[in-house]
Amino acid sequence: MTYQGVLKKMMTENSDEIQYYLDMKSNFLNVNQLINKEITLSFVKYECLNCHLNKQIYRMGFCKSCFFDTPNAGDWIMRPELSTAHLDIEDRDLTYEKSVQLKPHIVYLANSSNVKVGVTRKQQVPTRWIDQGAHEAIEIVEVPNRYLAGITEVALKAHVADKTNWRKMLKNDIEDESLVEWRDKLKEFIPDEAKQYFIENNSETNLNFPVIKYPEKPKSLNLIKTPNYTGKLVGIKGQYLIFDDETVFNVRSNEGLVVDILIV
Repeated sequence: MTYQGVLKKMMTENSDEIQYYLDMKSNFLNVNQLINKEITLSFVKYECLNCHLNKQIYRMGFCKSCFFDTPNAGDWIMRPELSTAHLDIEDRDLTYEKSVQLKPHIVYLANSSNVKVGVTRKQQVPTRWIDQGAHEAIEIVEVPNRYLAGITEVALKAHVADKTNWRKMLKNDIEDESLVEWRDKLKEFIPDEAKQYFIENNSETNLNFPVIKYPEKPKSLNLIKTPNYTGKLVGIKGQYLIFDDETVFNVRSNEGLVVDILIV
């Protein structure tokens, strides 16, 4: 059976074991059901997630012109502290920016390869943690807009990491941490504007990924350089497919690629 579609990040559902889904246009694949099966990934063409043209992908699933034009790729996406919708100041599209920036946001601690601080919209919990491959996470601040979350993250990342080591995460070379202790330790560094939003009494969320075998030396598949790849799927973690030959494929970083998926 062969499925074709433009790659977008896998949708997820948190349960005893996280469920992963791929939208392949006319089909909706439960990727968990492909574990232990041999699959072939083949690059077909590009399709920008904004203009839908066959143009080389620049970043985040967008071609270069769309990346610098669409409100979905404004600087405030990656740097929440640059958000200005709360001041009624437009970046690219104020209506869109208000619809995202003025929603409740969470500042969290997650343990994927190490303890890190991050920001996400409240409605994206626990999706954001799953996407990062975190096996445990905790909310520390809930604020009414993205700007406040951003300045809190900036303040806290002077004292804790803000990046995930993808190799360490995929190798499952991790240690359990007391995120409650980390939360309490970082409380004093929260900016005055956000102190009232500190979450005092909550517990960690634990996440269980569908992985049979973790790679010891993960090697990343570049589907442009290697347009056809066949391997046995042995797990999914974060937004990565993990194969038995220790090849890993980051679905999210390949958004905008049209691929064929052949299931043997």
